[in-house]
Amino acid sequence: MKMAKIPSSDAYDLIPELLRLDLVNRHAKISKEGDYRLVPILDSAMDEICARGYEIVEGDAHSRDRTPPQIRIKNALADLPEDVLCQLPMRWETVGDIVIIKLHPSADPYKSRIGDVYASELDADTVCVDRSGVSGEFRQPSMELIHGSKTKSTRLENGIKYCFDVTKVMFASGNVDERERMKNLDCTGETVVDMFAGIGYFTLPLAKFSGAKKVIACEKNPDSYEFLVNNVEINEVSHIVQPMLGDNRDIPGECFADRILMGYVQITSEFIPKALQLIKPGGMIHYHDTFYINEYEEKVNEAFTKHCGDRRFVVEGIREVKSFAPSVSHYVADVRILG
Repeated sequence: MKMAKIPSSDAYDLIPELLRLDLVNRHAKISKEGDYRLVPILDSAMDEICARGYEIVEGDAHSRDRTPPQIRIKNALADLPEDVLCQLPMRWETVGDIVIIKLHPSADPYKSRIGDVYASELDADTVCVDRSGVSGEFRQPSMELIHGSKTKSTRLENGIKYCFDVTKVMFASGNVDERERMKNLDCTGETVVDMFAGIGYFTLPLAKFSGAKKVIACEKNPDSYEFLVNNVEINEVSHIVQPMLGDNRDIPGECFADRILMGYVQITSEFIPKALQLIKPGGMIHYHDTFYINEYEEKVNEAFTKHCGDRRFVVEGIREVKSFAPSVSHYVADVRILG
């Protein structure tokens, strides 16, 4: 049978796309070989697979088990106490060959076995437990490995490769629509400043697809900065992106940025004065923060009125990025600085 040999780092986004295009033999099983996924394909898919630069190999494919993985996991762990079994997570995050789950404390005595089963049923190298979300200025994750040892992987999303270590830096999957919006902006010839670049969440899609002339990507966390530099290279945007390690309030210059990204939350307003120092008259600030759902318009206007002084601004749009807490959401406001 013809099989597309796809790097595991590409599989997360590519396999669903091939399924949507009806190029996959749905009666056969996707298998794993080292750092690759072997995807059974139809004869009609060969040109498309070759055009994308992937190898086609011959292989044996077993019949596909159509039982949902949630049921397979519960069946494999059916002998656990009922109060543990009913708390097993039926949703998870996937980063290449790494699976991230949340685990109820009652399951801790069985976590090693649970990790083995999730790894087996989800074909993962590593299973991590997200213990407490992210915390601190650098929004660092708190992860515990319960199967395997590999913690660094690559996530392919909308044509961008994000390489990172799941135990060192966060990746907010809920921000996917905003990352895609950055990809689709028209920034032709612009100089852009990303004040909170992280590993390149917004910098990379904007740099690769928007037509920006230059992106200054500032990041204070040394771990995130290391991955930012690497991701700039592997996405082939080194000629556009200038990574900067340090506090964004130390970015030199005034009134040179056509566009500023402020992709942080909760204390973002403290950095508005620096953004106003960097932005050109007529420039756009994409301002992120968290607000109660009935107060976001008022709070955005309050924040910019407080800091703009005699400079005029207009809020061209506000959109919800994702839910953050009960009655609180993460929003992004597009604020045009007129003078």
